[in-house]
Amino acid sequence: MNESFKALSDPTRRQIIKLLRERDMTAGEIAEHFAMTKPSISHHLNSLKSAGLVYDERHGQNIVYSLNTTVVQEVMSWFFEVLGMDGDKGGDVR
Repeated sequence: MNESFKALSDPTRRQIIKLLRERDMTAGEIAEHFAMTKPSISHHLNSLKSAGLVYDERHGQNIVYSLNTTVVQEVMSWFFEVLGMDGDKGGDVR
């Protein structure tokens, strides 16, 4: 889980997670949302892949990136636990 937190510490990677929450995307589609080079986007995607937060799948000539909801849910469950919140009931932070 440490790798997940490290990956999520970067605002660009958090924004990529938000984009992939909406739909699966290619690296080029993701890059359209940022003012940075494609190699920089690839670096961020590789960090997210290494953390298990996203996965990729080849579709013909394209590689499509998807959010790994299982790992994201594990990270969120940990946050809820630490904050003393019940994820299903949306309890108060005390």
